[in-house]
Amino acid sequence: MLTGLSYRLLIADGSLIHTYQLRADVESARQENEDLQARNAALEAEVTDLKSGQAALEARARLSLGMVKKDETFYLIVEPRG
Repeated sequence: MLTGLSYRLLIADGSLIHTYQLRADVESARQENEDLQARNAALEAEVTDLKSGQAALEARARLSLGMVKKDETFYLIVEPRG
């Protein structure tokens, strides 16, 4: 009987080890959710910025696509190797 109870307490479903593993899984999922919520908030802020203002759209085009305005001169400075 003692062996059966020990098995149930240490190894079977609902055991101490199983409970510890489930708590670790819940904590991992909670951390991942927090990270994703922060990422979503940043993306939502960026979308709002892009929808509301021309300046944000222009900055995005300049940085991501290398676009320049009419009558601007683009200079590319290349560092020498060596």
